[in-house]
Amino acid sequence: MSVAIPETKVVLKDIKKSFTTKNGTLQVLDGISLEVRENEFLVLFGPGQCGKTVLLNVMAQLEEPDAGQVIYSDNRKVYGNIGVVFQQYAIYPWKTVLENVEMNGKFKGVPKEKRRKEAMEYIKLVGLEGFEKSYPSQLSGGMKQRVGIARAYATNSDIILMDEPFGALDAQTRYQMQEEILRIWQQKKCTIVFITNNVEEAVTLGDRIVLLSNKPCQVVEEFVPDLPRPRNNMDPRFLELRNEIASKVDLAL
Repeated sequence: MSVAIPETKVVLKDIKKSFTTKNGTLQVLDGISLEVRENEFLVLFGPGQCGKTVLLNVMAQLEEPDAGQVIYSDNRKVYGNIGVVFQQYAIYPWKTVLENVEMNGKFKGVPKEKRRKEAMEYIKLVGLEGFEKSYPSQLSGGMKQRVGIARAYATNSDIILMDEPFGALDAQTRYQMQEEILRIWQQKKCTIVFITNNVEEAVTLGDRIVLLSNKPCQVVEEFVPDLPRPRNNMDPRFLELRNEIASKVDLAL
């Protein structure tokens, strides 16, 4: 029996990026090449400040690489057609939950009734029904990040990029949000690229985990967790894989 091979959604070819500082040139990305596959939950894991956010920004076309290519399978125009969730709560404080989530549709000229109906669907999806008229100042940290996730999905993109979205949350809320993002991913079936510097989070979430080195950032190794979902962080195999990846971080420094 043949097994279907997932379609490649994004290809990164030899991505390089540097910045000019007062101390000279800082090489951040040094020849990053990898593929992102259809419907997979890909985790990019590496030390803090190693260049993961810069790599995500290059994928989102918020930064131009010095060399290399980011190729989307459908040659899409990325801006406005891909969902991005940032570490900080990148939502408008003067707008309600509903107004924040419908913003991409508004920019695209989607009629008000249609975009509000779609926004409400995503607000329900992330568990914020009843808070659509609330302002960000009235929400907890986890709820604010749910707004960001709903807004990313409201782009109706099949690719979502997430930059350490739970890094600012307390431990309990972080675990809850990990469960929620997996629930939403399994329900909506899209491709997620998720950045983290938390090894347990990487093993909990990833179909595939790409270990990145410290600056200049390069791919060190890939891991494919042979664990069923939902994953138990006390399972011996979970602990074994977590420790194996953590031991390789020394190679990344």
